[in-house]
Amino acid sequence: MEHWITEIMDAYGYLGIFLLIALENLFPPIPSEVILTFGGFMTTTSEMTIVGVILAATAGSVAGAICLYGVGRMFSIARLETIITNYGKILRLKPEDIRKAHAWFDKYGARAVFFGRLVPLIRSLISIPAGSTHMSFLPFLFLTTIGSLIWNIGLVYIGAAVGASWETIVGYMDIYSNVVYGLLALSLAIFGFIFIRKRIIKSHG
Repeated sequence: MEHWITEIMDAYGYLGIFLLIALENLFPPIPSEVILTFGGFMTTTSEMTIVGVILAATAGSVAGAICLYGVGRMFSIARLETIITNYGKILRLKPEDIRKAHAWFDKYGARAVFFGRLVPLIRSLISIPAGSTHMSFLPFLFLTTIGSLIWNIGLVYIGAAVGASWETIVGYMDIYSNVVYGLLALSLAIFGFIFIRKRIIKSHG
């Protein structure tokens, strides 16, 4: 996949970055870490600029997030889980991924749209519960843009700084992603335990 991503960026420049980042939001398994760090590296070997790469990536992030926000407005979480159960292999998603994003939104509210953009996997799917809960569009758009901008600036500048060693950063980001996924799974397990325990205590009260 990395080879395919870098070929598109080589061929189409800013447009390729925009399209790839938009797709990354719609299909989270596409690694934004590869797109952004390689985009940063390309600013050292082509006519593309850091500002241009950041703007193209942020526009793609916002476009993809708006699409998922619209999906959230159209379908309930239960309906989306059913769809992903049936077609999740194509999207490389699991129903638990939707539940994680929804739990994150339930816990942090509108702030989740901003902070979620800094967390792998959640950064894409957080738009769905924002839409399903009918969060006001303009605050959603603002928080999504700011959160995406911060994420994009960080990785593009890192890619430009490390140059040809950009693949090393992708490796570190994979470790970061795995740690985050583990913490999310642990949080959901604790949340589930507390919820069930309260229900048992209430039923015996």
